[in-house]
Order: sequence, then structure tokens, then C-alpha cells
Amino acid sequence: MWNDAKTLNAIASTLLGLLALALLASGLWWIAQRPMFALKVIRLEGAEAPLRRVSVSTVKSTALPRIKGNFFTTNLDTVRAAFEAVPWVRKASVRREWPNRLIVTLEEHVPLGTWGEDGRLVSVKGDVFVANLDEAEEDGGLPEFSGPEGSEKEVVTRFAELRDWFAAVNLAPESVQLSNRYAWSVKLNNGMKVELGREQSKTTMKDRVTRLVSVYPQLIARLQDRIESVDLRYPNGMALKASGMAFGLDKKGTITK
Repeated sequence: MWNDAKTLNAIASTLLGLLALALLASGLWWIAQRPMFALKVIRLEGAEAPLRRVSVSTVKSTALPRIKGNFFTTNLDTVRAAFEAVPWVRKASVRREWPNRLIVTLEEHVPLGTWGEDGRLVSVKGDVFVANLDEAEEDGGLPEFSGPEGSEKEVVTRFAELRDWFAAVNLAPESVQLSNRYAWSVKLNNGMKVELGREQSKTTMKDRVTRLVSVYPQLIARLQDRIESVDLRYPNGMALKASGMAFGLDKKGTITK
């Protein structure tokens, strides 16, 4: 082999190439460690709208201590996870901006209501999260929701449907519950509780609400604001309670004691 000029030239070329790569890598590493590439600016942007609830003080205490490295060496996935741990942040994306900046785009949770009894919130997208309730209620009180684990998006969707269905009689849901047996109930803004029961078909809930809405003006005319609860789980009518008195109501809206 040592007498083979071609083999010796190939070996020499390979060694020179490896040496050049080592020198290049060493040079790049040296350049990357220069002070000019130390992270000096982290700019926060709102994904769809200006940030409203994410505070600078919370970012400094929660996210910044977890960011290590410089422009070249910082791990963007680690930075993203650090910002997604900040209260009110639903999703974060991170990109580098030459030569020493990170641009962090944040999507905030938009609160819809409270979830369960442990102080958590649920967003308009059906995500359950933890944040300051007083901040969430800056624009007014929030409706209450509850349901089995994993039912959050279903409950949020049902709330929107109930809001549309009851709008015809100027009522709105203040709380929506889905029991462990998957039975629905709703409390309206006039204090009336409505038992809707379990969903038997795609139209079960709407049909039952429509039944109540169609006779609601008559009920108000007869019973004023004394209605406490309505049970719509009956196939041929409904039962209602008004100021301690129980009534039945057939499909035609006739009240029977």
C-alpha cells in the first residue's frame, strides 16, 4: 500500500479534508461564542391580537430563567415550552432574528367560563387551564361549566347551541352541567333550572328546548317569574316547579297538577 501513489494521495486528501473540517468547526464555534451573539432581546407578539393578559413580570419569573445559550445554541423547543408554561398562554412559537434576538409569538387563552369546583377555567376553544379568576372576570362574571374528564369541548359546544336556542325568548344559559351519566342540565339567567336529560339522537336536545321555548310565553303569562325548574325528560310533555308548587304540562301547553 505504501508503494501505491494513488492510495497515499487519497489518504492524504482525506486527512487534509478532515483537518479542514475540524478547523472550520473550531472557527465557527469560536465565532458563535462571541458576545455579539448573546441573546439581548426577546420580543413578544400576539398571534391574532395584541397580548392582553400575559404580563411582563410573569414572563420574567416563569419563562426567562429557563432560557439558556445564545443566538446559535439556545434550544427553540425549550424556549417554546418555557413560554407555554406561563399563565394565559395557550400556544407559543419561537424564531430567531439576526444577530441576537428571539421573536416569541403567543396565543392567549380566551376565557369562556369556570370549569368544575377547583378554580380552573375553560376557554372558548374548550381548553381547561389555570389562571387568575379575577383577571378572567374583568369583563364581567363568567358562566359555570362542569362535566366528565374529556368532555370540555362538548360542553362548550353545547353552551353555544343552548345560547342560540334560548335567545328566541330572551333567555341565556348561566351554567351548563353534563353529569357522569351524560345527562344535561342548564341554569338560565332568570334563575330557572332546566333538566334536559340524556341525548338519544342528534336532535334530542334541540327538540326538547324547542318544546319549552314554544310554550314559555304562556308559562310566564300564567306563572309570572315564579318558575323554579322545568324537567323536559318526559316524552309527552314536561314537569315544572313554581314557588314550591309542582305542575305537569302536556304537548299542547295545558297545565295539569
